[in-house]
Amino acid sequence: MEAQQVLTAGQTGLQLLLMITAPIVLVVLVVGLVVSIFQAVTQINEATLSFIPKLVAAIIALTLAGPWILSTLVDYLREVLISIPKAVG
Repeated sequence: MEAQQVLTAGQTGLQLLLMITAPIVLVVLVVGLVVSIFQAVTQINEATLSFIPKLVAAIIALTLAGPWILSTLVDYLREVLISIPKAVG
């Protein structure tokens, strides 16, 4: 296996990681921002008020994006497993 193939495989894996995690991270980021603005306006400083909505948003985002994430990972794994004989032999 050449160095270029290793770099390409690593780059593809990192791109896939970013593509899969981006929807969940963005949802939690937006919910955290909204909750922080709400806390600043109302001057309520409760730790659970910032944690629980983000947790619920992450669970909902994972539930909605789960099938897409799973199919993307399965497609990537299939490509990797098919390319192993080419890389070794």
